[in-house]
Amino acid sequence: MNKQEIQPSPKGFSFSAREILMYNKIKNFIYRNRHSITVFILLNTACLVCILLVAARVAYTDSRRHTGLIWNLFLAWIPFILAYVAHAFSWKRIWVYFVMPLIAFLWLIFYPNAPYMLTDLQDLARAGGVGAPLWYDVLIVVWCSWTGTLLGVISLYLMQDIIIRTFERWVGWIFVLVISALSSFGIYIGRFVRLNSWDILQNPAETTMEILGLVIDPSMRLAAFTILYTFFFLFIFVLLYSFSHMLQEQAIRAQSTPEQLAVTQPKQIR
Repeated sequence: MNKQEIQPSPKGFSFSAREILMYNKIKNFIYRNRHSITVFILLNTACLVCILLVAARVAYTDSRRHTGLIWNLFLAWIPFILAYVAHAFSWKRIWVYFVMPLIAFLWLIFYPNAPYMLTDLQDLARAGGVGAPLWYDVLIVVWCSWTGTLLGVISLYLMQDIIIRTFERWVGWIFVLVISALSSFGIYIGRFVRLNSWDILQNPAETTMEILGLVIDPSMRLAAFTILYTFFFLFIFVLLYSFSHMLQEQAIRAQSTPEQLAVTQPKQIR
């Protein structure tokens, strides 16, 4: 047996050089992407908690109230998945011109479904606490709304990163502003006009004419809703964006110190 290929571990197990190399690659990959993996796990966990909370309410009250939140969460995942796919393809220039336009179009159609869940909070004012404690209904709606909003924020961040790498940073922030305004308008037509993303795909001509009617002759409620929700969502996005970069700045400062750098590096198996 070649001793160079088999090396004993501290616990007495033996690993080949290939197994050690594969293990180190996996470990380094997890370490480099630990924050992305953590976010993905937390979002899935949050959705699972939402489903369990709604299921428990249905079982306790024999009522289907709030079950629509689960469908809204599913719709909020669509732009997140599309943005993730677009971000993966965007690293190869050829895909930016051939695949990205279709993905970006679908993402733009479904994106308002994520921040739309903020408006589900108004359901508490209508019949909150009916059949179940009010605090429980508040927990369900807030948890679902916040999860949907986070899916939207991360989705927008991924798309902004594509724009910044393809063009310039200021173009990326203009993109965020425009998308925030368009999504606020989309939330309005979804909440009050009762149009949804599927209507654009199923009846594009009729839906377009109805939307143009709102744009040509906007009401005061439409203008106020769009402006206020645009600034509100921008506030959430910029706050989370700044917070994430604040942590990156702290990590850079920590790694500039030799003793801190040694702590933050993963250990390799030898």
